[in-house]
Amino acid sequence: MFYRILIFLHVLGAIGTIGPFFILLPIVKKLRTSRDVEITAYLSTFWFVIRLTKHSGHLLVISGVLLTVLGPWTWRTPWIMMTLVILFASLFFLARAFSPKLRKFPEKDANKEELADKLRRSLWMYIIILLAMLWFMVVKPTLW
Repeated sequence: MFYRILIFLHVLGAIGTIGPFFILLPIVKKLRTSRDVEITAYLSTFWFVIRLTKHSGHLLVISGVLLTVLGPWTWRTPWIMMTLVILFASLFFLARAFSPKLRKFPEKDANKEELADKLRRSLWMYIIILLAMLWFMVVKPTLW
């Protein structure tokens, strides 16, 4: 029963880590033409989603570690190893993907269209990275 609860928490963590990023896509579009008051609201939403997904990621990692320790797979299982490689690479990407761009939006001389394009590109790249990890966890391919 405990293992099934861990699986549920792991899936919940995956949903909370990936899902909220999709609501940011229309917000990025709005950032192009928004005024100061609107920018503050959109940026607050963006920061909230990043914090939410970060904490969901903590749930995802902790439950994943417990599932690996208590379950039938080992750390040397190919799909677990690939998920971990992508996870560690994504941490470096995430550190530079959003914060520097978001901090520039309120600046007076900020090129909002260029920043929005960069933010949209980073957003899609991160979604693809997260979906790649999800693919490994769901499909569990035998790579070697």
